[in-house]
Amino acid sequence: MARRAIRTDRLIAVLGAAVLLLGAVIVWNTARASRPGFVEEPPARRVLRQAREQLGRTAEIRLLDEGRGRVVCGYVGRRGESGAWSFISRPNRIMMSDDPLATEFQAMLRADCPNLPKAPPGSAAP
Repeated sequence: MARRAIRTDRLIAVLGAAVLLLGAVIVWNTARASRPGFVEEPPARRVLRQAREQLGRTAEIRLLDEGRGRVVCGYVGRRGESGAWSFISRPNRIMMSDDPLATEFQAMLRADCPNLPKAPPGSAAP
């Protein structure tokens, strides 16, 4: 009986060491894989992507102005057209001046982009 208990104790010790080793390998691989980190899309590329989603492939940036934090403001239009829309771009959403929530747009514009220049003539911007 005593001999069987020794084997069981050894088995428990070996399995415990294997579990610890496996855990260390998993932690090491996870840490190594996450080193590059999340790279945020540059603001100009983000605005162009968001504008093209709403205005079509011919959308272009007319003016880009940094707002507070990760907010970017400015004017976008369509290539070949003179009109422009003011916008407020956040990493996950763009809001245009012709948005149905005009009051919210104006409040965000005052809060996040106080230095945005006046809209060019013939634009849909407020």
